[in-house]
Amino acid sequence: MAYFIVAIAASTVYTAVQQRKAGKAQAEQVLIQKQQEEMQAKVEELSRREQLNATLAANQAAMATSGVSGLTPESVALQSARQVSSSESAIALSDRLKLAMRERQAANISATGRAQATGTLLSGAASLAAVTAPSKPVE
Repeated sequence: MAYFIVAIAASTVYTAVQQRKAGKAQAEQVLIQKQQEEMQAKVEELSRREQLNATLAANQAAMATSGVSGLTPESVALQSARQVSSSESAIALSDRLKLAMRERQAANISATGRAQATGTLLSGAASLAAVTAPSKPVE
């Protein structure tokens, strides 16, 4: 009987530890994914800025060669900057929301692993209590 009790206890603890480790590993994977997405967002932002600079330079060069009247390079650059600022703000917000979602996802996965481990421990404790409880004689 004692071996049976030890086996139940050991199995319960082992399962709980493995569930906790699995939760941690999944949470770490999500955090790694978050870091990768953060780096990708930075690379995309740099690419957009380079593209914007090239477009602004092309606009200024085109205006200088065509002699467009009524518009100054400064007014064209200001209008372009307003449009880009609005676009960049939306993209930055989207990126921040995506990264925050990954952090919440990692926290939820970790909490789920802890809850599963706790449930396993409670289930094991109930099994041990059932095994070790004195049985009533049948009348």
